[in-house]
Amino acid sequence: MTFPATHDVFNQAPDLVPYQAADDLSLLEGLHREGAAWAEDEVRELGALAGGVEAQTWGRLADEHPPVLHTHDRYGNRIDEVEFHPHWHDLMTVAVEHGLHGAPWRDTRPGAHVARAAKFSVWGHADAGHMCPISMTYAAIPALRHNPELSALYEPLLAAPHYDFGLREPSSKRGLIAGMSMTEKQGGSDVRANTTTATPNADGTHTIVGHKWFTSAPMSDLFLTLANTETGSSCFLLPRVLPDGSRNRIHIQRLKDKLGNKSNASSEIEYQGAIGWLVGEEGRGVSTIIEMVNMTRLDCVIGSSTGMRAATLRAVHHARHRKAFGALLIDQPLMRNVLADLVVESEAATTVMMRLAGATDRAGSDDQEAALRRIALAITKYWVCKRAPAHSAEALECLGGNGYVEDSGMPRLYREAPLMSIWEGSGNVAALDALRAMVKQPDSVEAFFSEVRLAQGADSRLDDAISRVGKELADFENIEYRARRIVELMALVLQGAQLVRHGHPAVADAFCASRLDSDWGIALGTLPTGVDTAGILSRI
Repeated sequence: MTFPATHDVFNQAPDLVPYQAADDLSLLEGLHREGAAWAEDEVRELGALAGGVEAQTWGRLADEHPPVLHTHDRYGNRIDEVEFHPHWHDLMTVAVEHGLHGAPWRDTRPGAHVARAAKFSVWGHADAGHMCPISMTYAAIPALRHNPELSALYEPLLAAPHYDFGLREPSSKRGLIAGMSMTEKQGGSDVRANTTTATPNADGTHTIVGHKWFTSAPMSDLFLTLANTETGSSCFLLPRVLPDGSRNRIHIQRLKDKLGNKSNASSEIEYQGAIGWLVGEEGRGVSTIIEMVNMTRLDCVIGSSTGMRAATLRAVHHARHRKAFGALLIDQPLMRNVLADLVVESEAATTVMMRLAGATDRAGSDDQEAALRRIALAITKYWVCKRAPAHSAEALECLGGNGYVEDSGMPRLYREAPLMSIWEGSGNVAALDALRAMVKQPDSVEAFFSEVRLAQGADSRLDDAISRVGKELADFENIEYRARRIVELMALVLQGAQLVRHGHPAVADAFCASRLDSDWGIALGTLPTGVDTAGILSRI
């Protein structure tokens, strides 16, 4: 019997994978502009791997099979171990061997942080979850340097290109991963409300007692944590295994069941008499650990820009192959508006991200760059990370019902998007931190205006927006209430200035015509008429 054909597959986009994740013009242009052209081959090598079938499969399976906590062994002994999918370790191995966790601390070439930012971005296409411990390891080193003795002991291992998973005393391993443990259930971002205590011991160590509400990557080899001494909140280093080989009393209570970031373990832990070593000045723990926070905030921006790029790629790829109402989606005017707007948002995020990485490279020897980095990190972390969820939702919608199905990969990007806005201080914290920088470090405001005025005269819409920032900052009435509006405008001006100076002319024009003009629609896909959508879409 012959059956009629009912299942011919047509008018469906081919699989995007494999693809080259480093084929990102805004990223590569930033790599050259910010002094790391020497790393392009490394970035491309990692980009090919990230977009390949194997790494994409690693990321999918690690996300679909989240880590499992084993508090005790079969005999009742406390073990506090987290079991990961095997491909988690594959992802971690590639990230560490390519230096995403610490290469800039051992590489003296100019542009080392820029190179690392680009590689961090392209490898993030494989999986976002494992980038959390990679980011914290990268960020731990500048904080650890507040204690030269501890830094000399651990920094070479934290920066070593070896992923050495397992429960052993740190000095016996070839490489280490670091974590950070600050928040508590009663305080959250208000770490000064913490109740964890640190009692000094005769040998110079401290005994730490307390409960931490959100500790990511609890299988890390060591943690930087906050605890209160008689002097006040202080920063401590706690290894999971002590120098004598015994386990530190760091007990994992449970793993969090999160919206996204599934491949990564996030936990509640208790210090039940754990041993820690003081890092930095006693009573100044927040200012010590803020060194770590600043670095991870940069990675929040990188993570958001990476998610935008990945979502944009999938949306444009689908539109180039899918027909509706007699024409390819990408040839239909309204869809072109949406896709071009997605590209503009993505390139604005990537361009400013690479500028911040460059400032990170130069901050140690250039006061102006250090001041710019201080305020630009706060305002960019607020805005770019805030834009990511709306961007991923719009990109998902470009695929219609196909985008709502897990197989498309879009739901995973969508679930991941809100995390960067919450991690290292949610929107209000980031906005208020920007105001704090203006008050405590007024040179950061001068650095901001010096930076954006480099683009002055090239676009009247940008010039007007720069003037509006000046007027907003001159008005102190209800300034805290207006913090989000002020910081949003500053972030848009900073992005606009970077695009006008360095971006593709069509992207810069579209950005200024929408984001800096009073006629900007609320939704993506509301670019005004006259925008060169063809020029913008040629960037993908």
